[in-house]
Amino acid sequence: MVELLERLKAGLSERYDVERELGKGGMATVFLARDVKHERRVAVKVLHDDLAAALGAERFRREIQIATSLTHPHILTLYDSGEAEGLLYYVMPFIEGESLRHRIDREKQLPIDHALKITCEVASALDYAHRKGVIHRDIKPENILIEEGHAIVADFGIARAVSSMSTGAGALTQTGMSLGTPTYMSPEQSFAEKEIDGRSDMYSLACVLYEMLVGQPPFTGPNAQAVMARHSMAEVPSMQIVRNTIPDEVEDVVLKALAKLPSDRFASVAEFSEELQECVIDYHTTTRRIDRRVTAERRSVPRKTADRRGATSAVPPPARWRKPAIIVAGLVVLVASAAAAWQVWGGSPSAAGDVVGGLNPTRVAVLYFDDVSGGGQLTHIADGLTESLIEQLSQVQALDVVSKGGVSKFRGSDAGADSVARDLKAGTLVFGTVAQQGNALNVSVRFVDGNSGADIERKSFSQSTSNVLAVRDSLAVEVANFLRARVGEEVRLRETRSGTSNVVAWTMLQRAEKLRKDGERQAKSGDTLASAKSFADADAQLAQSEKLDPTWVDPIAGRARIALARTIASSGPIDAKPWIAEGIAFSDRALSRDPRNAGALTARGIITYRQWALSLFTTQRDGAELLDKSERDLKAATAIQPSNAEAWSQLSQIYNQKDDLIGAKLAASKAFEEDAYLSGTDRVLWRLYATSYDLEHFADAVKWCDEGGRRFPSNISFVRCRLWLFTTSARPPNVIEAWQDFDKLKSLAPAKTWDFQQREAKILVAAALARAGQQDSARKLLLSARADTQTDPEGNLLTFEAFVRTLFKTPVDNDEAFSLLRRYLSANPGHRKGFAESQSWWWKTLKQDPRFSDLTGGG
Repeated sequence: MVELLERLKAGLSERYDVERELGKGGMATVFLARDVKHERRVAVKVLHDDLAAALGAERFRREIQIATSLTHPHILTLYDSGEAEGLLYYVMPFIEGESLRHRIDREKQLPIDHALKITCEVASALDYAHRKGVIHRDIKPENILIEEGHAIVADFGIARAVSSMSTGAGALTQTGMSLGTPTYMSPEQSFAEKEIDGRSDMYSLACVLYEMLVGQPPFTGPNAQAVMARHSMAEVPSMQIVRNTIPDEVEDVVLKALAKLPSDRFASVAEFSEELQECVIDYHTTTRRIDRRVTAERRSVPRKTADRRGATSAVPPPARWRKPAIIVAGLVVLVASAAAAWQVWGGSPSAAGDVVGGLNPTRVAVLYFDDVSGGGQLTHIADGLTESLIEQLSQVQALDVVSKGGVSKFRGSDAGADSVARDLKAGTLVFGTVAQQGNALNVSVRFVDGNSGADIERKSFSQSTSNVLAVRDSLAVEVANFLRARVGEEVRLRETRSGTSNVVAWTMLQRAEKLRKDGERQAKSGDTLASAKSFADADAQLAQSEKLDPTWVDPIAGRARIALARTIASSGPIDAKPWIAEGIAFSDRALSRDPRNAGALTARGIITYRQWALSLFTTQRDGAELLDKSERDLKAATAIQPSNAEAWSQLSQIYNQKDDLIGAKLAASKAFEEDAYLSGTDRVLWRLYATSYDLEHFADAVKWCDEGGRRFPSNISFVRCRLWLFTTSARPPNVIEAWQDFDKLKSLAPAKTWDFQQREAKILVAAALARAGQQDSARKLLLSARADTQTDPEGNLLTFEAFVRTLFKTPVDNDEAFSLLRRYLSANPGHRKGFAESQSWWWKTLKQDPRFSDLTGGG
């Protein structure tokens, strides 16, 4: 082994300072090293000589390169790979946490909710990889790392490379090894079947979940052959025999995932994860915390909202014309009240801040083409060509294309190409102009290297103005040909599934799109008359477009989008009601022509959600059905179009309303991953922060709060989250910073809400003081933050203070916390049961005291 270490040091000396061996597995030896250039610790995995010889350097390089494209929060990144001194190696981040194997060995059986969370995170990683065409083939506790409480899947690289050696595990017999670990290997993988898909990884993950819950895997044996035989033939032992607290629903999901035949399992790891998340809801949130109970009660029992006109509703999320109620339920569980809090704290969109990143040539930004004809007569054509090109390129797996929202901020900008590239992290930029000369439409395209800002190539072509669709298609082909040479991979454009050959119809749709966007901007600025005209003109254009080509679905789906925009711009539920009906009708008509039209499904899903949000239903059952319908449409849209960030964002909001914290976080993460510049990204980032805080994922909460602050520095919500983080161990109790955040909050807060806001902020500064050891000062500040019933009619500040008192960790402050909660529950007796059943991390200290049960009546 000393010889191997010395060979590796010699081969990598210019890039890595290899320090020592960390461990050895069946296929590779791991070494700790320091990345000389980037000054970071890394792990270098070196394949064993016999495996390296069988694999070959070229195949290793080719296959592991594919794995390097996997970028996901729960997948361990591959930094580098290659050959040195005859050794095949690859480089990964050095994770200072532990592996799941170490945790299972230490704890034997994990808490049920922890095991489900880890499984869902691993499933999220696998689902992402499977959609990229990569199967792991070796999921086991050793390949699942735990960092800051989160799961990270390792060794996609070696799994990908070794699996390329043949169609089955049996082909590795010449090396004395098989890909996969028998204890977690699916029956089809054991028998080296040629076609292994994601359901094999699902089986392995179910084995891991089984072991986390029970303390041992489902099948063991004296040798590998015996274990594989039991996987293929033996019945899976019930987990409840060993651990009777495992819910029936969890056992059922695991048993289905462990079916012998792939066709008897869930269709995908995403479906497996979805079922597990339902189990999380049943186990983790039905009695998890008070506000979950209160939220459910609010949906089942109409109560008066904070609207001073006296209207009652089943607590819809905030609409623009409502004054939202201050957060209820006795504690700020940020997810359930995220929508309401957004309105209370003035969470309005603001300009995105700078984003700094790398410049990979496969990251492509197509900037909006300029209309240089004069008078803006061709702007809708330029926009249509740009957006069509972005849409087509986005479907190419080898490319990472910046969304329309991402490039839109550079419309009309005089920013240099290098500045644009850095902002969008794009290594390849595409600029263009559109002009008209007589009956000819002239298009010029300029390709720019993002790293240097230098022009790489230019293209120009002309077509008759009556043949703009040929221009569109020629443009796509020219760009694809350039990118093929640029990135060294095939860039195959998919044929558009639905379209039109009618030039006038297409042009009218582009004009309608521009009018719709104009109307949305006008509505946002408060110019209701102008927005109404823009929407009406856009709808008329689409109606005419449909007449010109009755077989084309896009104009019908576009009219649904117009109706949605009119719904959002409406002044109240009554004004919105006809537009909701119209939007659903147009969506239905589009889907009757094309049931897989993701745009129509998205529009109908969002419109249906708006109908629920505005309480435009008769009974609570009708309301629940609306929410379910919206969820079904949006899930169908994301299944058809996984990159549909708008649908993911809305799904996150629905999961939030259904108290599915994990689902809300995963969907919001997916929305941000697919389009970090989506309209409403501020809300997505807030939801990512809020779910992380509520799930005790404090490192994530810090990350998303910071990201929101960078992107939206004038948004008060991302100052507020910084203050709330002082209640966690993730933010050091820096009192100076706490008061600086208080001052910034004051500079941004609306005057009419400052009285309540400044009291809540003082409570949070007190949390920093208490954690910093300045408890007397903290107590004085808490007393000064108390409010009368006019400022705090629902008594929420009482619960905030009670929670912060628990951070003092003294008997006298615990006594005061109980006193505050007693006052709150006296004023809100309906919340008593919710407190009794709450599993909130806020009340862990108090629940150990018998007074908590006495106070809440024991549930």
